[in-house]
Amino acid sequence: MRYTPVAVALSLLAATSSSVLLSQPPEELDSRAVALLGEGRAASEAGDLDAAIDAFEAALTVEPGSVAVLLPLADATRRQGLQGKALHYYRVALNRDPRNVAALAGEGVALAEKGATEKAARNLARLQTLCGATCAETQALATAIAKGPTGTRMVTAEAAATKPMSEN
Repeated sequence: MRYTPVAVALSLLAATSSSVLLSQPPEELDSRAVALLGEGRAASEAGDLDAAIDAFEAALTVEPGSVAVLLPLADATRRQGLQGKALHYYRVALNRDPRNVAALAGEGVALAEKGATEKAARNLARLQTLCGATCAETQALATAIAKGPTGTRMVTAEAAATKPMSEN
């Protein structure tokens, strides 16, 4: 009985220290990268995705591997219809921060837009575990999965093969 308060205190200390160790400190970005991110966001909001991607890629050269730069770059490339390139950027961000819900949701949306709904559903399950069913990222991914693939579908070589014309 006399060890109960000590055990409770130690378990509370362990829980607090483990949660602090798992969370990552916010990134300190170079001022040049911050300026380029601002330019990219402004261009993206104006609908100029090419200029936005150029600015985000320039910011990525200043801050290589920065999750804060990778996410808007991935979003812009996905909006431009380059889901494969966007998936690459999301995966690099997830390698650096595996619990990043924005990267998980973005990757899932890109997968759903490509037609890989099974993989997108895995991301959805992981998001529901991390932030619950009511968080914005989970709902956005669920909507994208329900909507299904967008854009043009890939055609296999067999399906695209032409039939020889008969000569009359």
